[in-house]
Amino acid sequence: MKSFVAFVQALFLVGLFVVGLWVGAHYRGWLGIPEGPRIHSSAAVVRQVQSLAQLVTVRYVLEKVVAAEDVKWYGQNRLLLLAHGVVKAGVDLTRVQPGDVEIAGDRLVLRLPAPRVTDAYLDESQTRVIDRETGLLRRFDKEMEQMARQAALREIRLAAHEAGILREAEEQAREQLTRFFQAAGFREVLVEFHRPGGTAHPSE
Repeated sequence: MKSFVAFVQALFLVGLFVVGLWVGAHYRGWLGIPEGPRIHSSAAVVRQVQSLAQLVTVRYVLEKVVAAEDVKWYGQNRLLLLAHGVVKAGVDLTRVQPGDVEIAGDRLVLRLPAPRVTDAYLDESQTRVIDRETGLLRRFDKEMEQMARQAALREIRLAAHEAGILREAEEQAREQLTRFFQAAGFREVLVEFHRPGGTAHPSE
């Protein structure tokens, strides 16, 4: 009889424990327990944003054929360069300051610097001269290839701008930060970008 009573008591305690777990999982708000990680201060938000600096980067890979020539009355030099370039753009999140953050309950407004090109270079392993012509009375011009490379890099940077690399960097920053802070507990996240002249452009 005693063993049966002990069994019933143990079963009752297990039942209470299971009910407690269920209530805790489904009614945390009623009990005053936060449902997930929360960030309550602007300083904490700034630290979190700055720690994500390397995640907000867009990388474009472009190819460009550039011709260079130097024509003289006694002959001409020509060169055709196939340039393989890499352009990176992103938002400098290390520049975010407490004044760029507004918190009102579970609503977060975050103002970021405008995106910019952070790096642009030629991939030397895939950049090469595909044609070269040296006049009979001319010497090989070592500077011509360097000039062609510089011109190619300028054109590749311009092509990346025209293709929308800054717009894509902005969209990626907005998407990643919105998702991150919603997971941190904010129900509404509004990401804006500073524009020249001190204006801010809101997210769409």
